[in-house]
Order: sequence, then structure tokens, then C-alpha cells
Amino acid sequence: MQRDWPEVWGGLILAIVGIGAALYAWQNYDMGTLRQMGPGFFPVAIGLALCGFGLIIALPAFLRGGEGAQFDGVSLVLVLAAVLVFGLALPRLGLVGASFVTVLIATLPAQRRGWRWRGVLALSITLVTVLIFHVGLRMTLPLWPRLS
Repeated sequence: MQRDWPEVWGGLILAIVGIGAALYAWQNYDMGTLRQMGPGFFPVAIGLALCGFGLIIALPAFLRGGEGAQFDGVSLVLVLAAVLVFGLALPRLGLVGASFVTVLIATLPAQRRGWRWRGVLALSITLVTVLIFHVGLRMTLPLWPRLS
């Protein structure tokens, strides 16, 4: 019987990362109590939740059959490049420019062709990003490009 290996490995990786984060926080931060939570309480809880979700994904995938996923190296490289471009472009292009360019790069490997939907998607995600991080969370990220 062929297993659904991409989901098994993906779930196991999530579980390992989650348990690693929880153990690190447990060892290096004060947990506090339920009434006065310390700085380690939330990372431990999130790490354990991530581990649980990883196991919820991996265990059923191990028991069911599935066809192997095709590896698409171009998509992998473009999505990773989009993340790298965002990190490098944020100081120069600001949140608006970096978000817009990142979405355009990340959508290049999509099966749907055409630039109109990519532009609409980039504008939408940029708007949501600005609303969440600049307006909602009041983060001090530069919004617009630095011209100097």
C-alpha cells in the first residue's frame, strides 16, 4: 500500500518543530502560573499546539493511500525568493512596495496566467497587510519607499 508520504513528512516536520519550540521555551523561559503567566507560557502552548496539529496531519496520512506529489523546483525557488525579496526590500520599498512585489513573485508559478488577477491579488494582499500591521497592530514599519 502506498502511503501519502508528503502529508506524513509535512505533519512530522510540524510536530518536530513544535516540540522543539516548546522544549526550548520550557528550558529557557519562566513559565509562571496560570494566574500570572511568564514569558515561556505562550511559546510552550503554541509549540505543543503545533505538535498536535502536525500529528493530526501525519497519522491519518500514514494510514491512507495516496499518490506521490510531484516536486516542482521552480515553484519552490520562486516562493522562497519571494520571502527573501520581502525581507530585503522592506527597508527600501516600504511595506506597500515590498508586499506588492512579493505577491507578484510568489504568483509566478501559478497555473492561472495573466497579470490582471495578479495585480488585483497583490493590491488586495497589500491592503490587508497594511490594515493588519500598520493600522491594527501599529507596527512601525515604513509604509512607502525611502527615496534617499
